[in-house]
Amino acid sequence: MRSALFICTGNTCRSPMAEGIAKAWIETSGADLFAGSAGVAAVDGMDTSPETLAVLERLGIGFEGRSKGLSRDMVLKADALFCMTASHQAAARLLVHDDEAAQAKIHLLDPDGDIPDPIGCPQSVYDELAAHLQGIIPSQLATLLEPS
Repeated sequence: MRSALFICTGNTCRSPMAEGIAKAWIETSGADLFAGSAGVAAVDGMDTSPETLAVLERLGIGFEGRSKGLSRDMVLKADALFCMTASHQAAARLLVHDDEAAQAKIHLLDPDGDIPDPIGCPQSVYDELAAHLQGIIPSQLATLLEPS
């Protein structure tokens, strides 16, 4: 089974939302993939933001999870990492600075640029973020299903 990790800062808003959306897509598509998430500056065990949980619930996506800090081992084990910003990508690559193959599997989730952090914003910003993620996650995950 191939695996994808979604990476943000604290692993309480963007990356858990992406993980939930990815898991829903995986279930619907029947793809043989695992999706998870982590944060480059996450404190282990923090709750997912209520706004993220609310938007996932409205989308019919159940989500349970707690924040996890990104580790070198996680980077090495994943088939692909999709980062919310270029700074997350740089931080993830720093964890595997001595491994070019591992660095090559660390990508921006949105090829058009950074996905801003919604923390502290109204629910409508989280809703817009979810719609944006629903538009880009399927194509990113589909790349993992392509023959090597």
